[in-house]
Amino acid sequence: MDWLREHPEVKTIRVAAADLNGMARGKRVPARFADKILTEGTKFPFSVLNMDIWGEDVEDSPLVFQSGDPDGLLLPTERGFMPMPWLEAPTGLLPLWMFHPDGRPYEGDPRQALARVVERYKAAGLTPVVATELEFFLIDDSGGQLRVPPSPRSGKRRTGAETLSLRALDAFDRFFTSLYDACEAMDIPADTAISEAAPGQFEINLMHQSDPMKAADDSWLFKQLVKGLARSYGFAGSFMAKPYEEWNGSGMHMHFSILDQQGNNIFDDGGDLGTDKLRHAVAGCLAAMPGSTLLFAPHENSYDRLVPNAHAPTGLGWAYENRTSAIRIPSSGPKARRIEHRVAGGDVNPYLTVAAILGAALNGLEDGIEPPPPIHGNAYEQGLAQLPATWGAAIDAFDSCPQIKRIFPAHLIENFVMTKRQELHYMAELSDEETVELYLDTV
Repeated sequence: MDWLREHPEVKTIRVAAADLNGMARGKRVPARFADKILTEGTKFPFSVLNMDIWGEDVEDSPLVFQSGDPDGLLLPTERGFMPMPWLEAPTGLLPLWMFHPDGRPYEGDPRQALARVVERYKAAGLTPVVATELEFFLIDDSGGQLRVPPSPRSGKRRTGAETLSLRALDAFDRFFTSLYDACEAMDIPADTAISEAAPGQFEINLMHQSDPMKAADDSWLFKQLVKGLARSYGFAGSFMAKPYEEWNGSGMHMHFSILDQQGNNIFDDGGDLGTDKLRHAVAGCLAAMPGSTLLFAPHENSYDRLVPNAHAPTGLGWAYENRTSAIRIPSSGPKARRIEHRVAGGDVNPYLTVAAILGAALNGLEDGIEPPPPIHGNAYEQGLAQLPATWGAAIDAFDSCPQIKRIFPAHLIENFVMTKRQELHYMAELSDEETVELYLDTV
């Protein structure tokens, strides 16, 4: 309640949890009732965290009619209150996660899935250090086609990519200034911003931190912030994997290292190659990658991004300092030796993505498995085994993958598969224009 007492101008709050698609599901509550939610929580049906992309119940889900659609208990996360700077009225946001009424974590909650992986690391005396890089587009969708918004400074529209262009960034200086101010107010550690390889595409890095839960929270909140703030400026901020057929799509790259109980990086061998444990973690990530693809590419549009020669990986390979590979070991000092996982699109649920990557790495550490030799040169020309190339194939791979079953509870796997099979069925009925309209703001 301290935050609300410090902000008496806040008259309403939002309480929200992430569903399997990363959508914020929640309620609007008068601020004077906030104390009750802090002490007692609130209730949603369990099924709310397992809805499809339209917010519809999943047909034949045991969470709905079969069980009577019972309520789960939503309690505040350790994050506490924060502002929602994209709204006109001063408003507070309280993130929640779901439990059973008896206090057990609800296994269908994606944030609980990540907490389960983090507990495995704690039991092993290890701490992951995580950072994410999020790419997104600023898009004018007011007309019949998607376009780069006109610059608030010049009124001109950029028609080509301007990779690492200060001019492209400065064209939207007011938006980015507001975005960084909002990140500061929400305690999201936004670092470098760059213009990317498509018109109106940008990337912002979130600083690494030794709390994977906060790193995933930050990524989830950042996506809500960009989408909401962009609309307040009159355009869309979209994490859709590939809004333009002719341009590269957006990813969410994740960097991680792992500390032992003494705070030493277990990937650091004092040289450039990294330790055996680094290679075991890489091998675990590669082994789980086909089954994890559905989490890294969760929507129909996601597979338009995962094509050769489009700066998104398609093959199961790793390399040193090579951005064509699915897993890259960036150049750095030995103490900063880390793994960059490059498969996920910008349209992912950050909780499930971070859980999948960290869980796969831990599988590899536990099993002591070795990866194939690192590749050299263009990964698209290496004859590598490929990621599932279609949404349907990715659903099947996720459903049957033994590595996934070690990372996620059976309940979440079942619910996610049912959700994605329903979406796959109904998406077949949509036109390209309807598909863009669905994904542009939601994912």
